[in-house]
Amino acid sequence: MTETREGGATPPRIPIATKWGVGLAFVVALISGLSVFVNGFAVKQVPDAAVYTTLKNGVAAVILIALALLLVRRSEIRALDRRAWAGMTVIGVIGGSVPFLLFFSGLAIASAPSAAFIHKTLFAWVVLLAVPFLGERLGAFPLAAFGVLLVGQALATPPTGLSWGAGETMILAATLMWAIEVIVARRLLVRDVPSPVLGAARLGIGLVVLVGYLAVTGRLTIVAGLTATQWAWALGTGALLAAYVGTWLAALRRAEASVVASVLVIGAPITVVLQAVVNGSLPAPSVVAAQVVITFAVAALAIVAVWSTRRGPGLAR
Repeated sequence: MTETREGGATPPRIPIATKWGVGLAFVVALISGLSVFVNGFAVKQVPDAAVYTTLKNGVAAVILIALALLLVRRSEIRALDRRAWAGMTVIGVIGGSVPFLLFFSGLAIASAPSAAFIHKTLFAWVVLLAVPFLGERLGAFPLAAFGVLLVGQALATPPTGLSWGAGETMILAATLMWAIEVIVARRLLVRDVPSPVLGAARLGIGLVVLVGYLAVTGRLTIVAGLTATQWAWALGTGALLAAYVGTWLAALRRAEASVVASVLVIGAPITVVLQAVVNGSLPAPSVVAAQVVITFAVAALAIVAVWSTRRGPGLAR
């Protein structure tokens, strides 16, 4: 049933249940796999990575703000206390702005193997933080699955030729910020902060920081010189980002952070499949094997997460 709100009726909402959260996480992974593939082309169309990120995030912010105004009752927004708004401000800084700048700046000077491997460890940091800060409990089977997933990531992106410098430090800092963001976002969502509002705040506040960065570094003038094709890429990838953030937060509202973060890893095999189709050639056998391992580990984690909530939380310990 719909709920009455000022200005109209709210559409039916997705039930708050783990199975729905896990299902949404798989949708997010699909969007992520597609987004990584598309962004590989889009980022080459704009002369500056920071400008591209700001434009893409700006488009996503506008979409999410519009959706929040459309879907969330005004009374729900007015009911948010100072702690909620403070938390959303933190999300905007450590999730929607600073780590993007750190990541892309680091990517420009870091070695490719190091950058790829560091970023792939995001789910592991979320798992480590979720236990003490969210009280999530990990049983023997989930721990084994997480271990297999980490091995699969290492096989898919072998940490060979690793080096460490300023670039790697920036990428690690960005990865840790995104991991902390997941924890803070989960706490806000279980305190009934509407996910559309949190998504709008993440990218809306983040956009202010990003625009400020462009202004301070004198890059705003680049925006004026962009072509229609470059704007089209920003619009398309911005729409994908809005879909990613909105669906990701909806999933995180319904399932544990460690589960959602781990399911998102399956986005990598999706990207590999898309690249193989476009390039007309299969990746190396070791890469294929790694993606198969990742897929099975994620599937096992998802099944156990849903099954344990149906049979009782004690079975997941």
